[in-house]
Amino acid sequence: ETVMIPASYDFINEYNWHQEPSQIHVKNTELANYYKRYLFKRAISVFDFEIPETWDKTYFTYTLFGYGHLAVINTDKYGVIPQQCQLMGYNVFYQPTNVTISNPLLRGILNPKIGTQCELVKLQPDYRGILDIVDIYGDMLALALETAAVNLNNSKMPVIFQVQDKAAAESYKKMYDEVNSGEPAVFINKNLNGDNGEPNWNLFLSDVGQNYITGDILENMRTISAMFDTEIGIKNVNFEKKERLVTNEADANTQETQSLSDLWLATMQANFEKVNAMFGLDCSVKKHFNDEKEEPDNDTDLSNRNV
Repeated sequence: ETVMIPASYDFINEYNWHQEPSQIHVKNTELANYYKRYLFKRAISVFDFEIPETWDKTYFTYTLFGYGHLAVINTDKYGVIPQQCQLMGYNVFYQPTNVTISNPLLRGILNPKIGTQCELVKLQPDYRGILDIVDIYGDMLALALETAAVNLNNSKMPVIFQVQDKAAAESYKKMYDEVNSGEPAVFINKNLNGDNGEPNWNLFLSDVGQNYITGDILENMRTISAMFDTEIGIKNVNFEKKERLVTNEADANTQETQSLSDLWLATMQANFEKVNAMFGLDCSVKKHFNDEKEEPDNDTDLSNRNV
């Protein structure tokens, strides 16, 4: 019997890496992990959950957003609790019929039936979490910041000294250190000059401004962050068009922002209704951000408004 289950991003990548090129990843994995942790927590902050006090909220939210689903079951020892699970079986609509829960504190492996022995809470209709979204944008932000750091380093203007010996080199180093430290006047031995009396240093001239793109990269990072916010349901306004931003454009962005988060919200609310009905709970979820807004003139100029 073939069991059809939703596969996580990590499993798909592991399965397909030898057939398809994987996405470009930043070299600084610690930097990428920093952004991924930040983006993951930012996505969780969109929603406000009301769950029993006996449930660990961190476990609940991280499991739901990471794995995309969890099961709510009634246990003899711990009562009604949420548990990370794997999906198994399928019905005539190819939807899972059972879950597999593996927890040594629950006396082995459990396989309760969805709808009669447990209820499933899922984030999205396809049972997937948001790790794929977090991975993509986390890598993009880390790669951009890494590029900015390299560009800053490559934009330094070096000074090249022509010296006769090591003693002269040390003298020039001291002079250069004093200049960089902000000394108002620096005095050197005239013997450090060449035979013609000219200074023995040359400024290595390069067009730093032509290669300096750090400002553009930082602006691109703001755009990437705004793209992620749009994905997860945090309102933002595209300020790349700096000349004039009218209300219609802001409203269009708001609708785009709400589309996916509204789907997540509706999916979780429908699942919570089933959980509440089966176990007599009062679980609920709502958005932290109020979607209601005033209706200004459609030609209102928002260019100078703080959003």
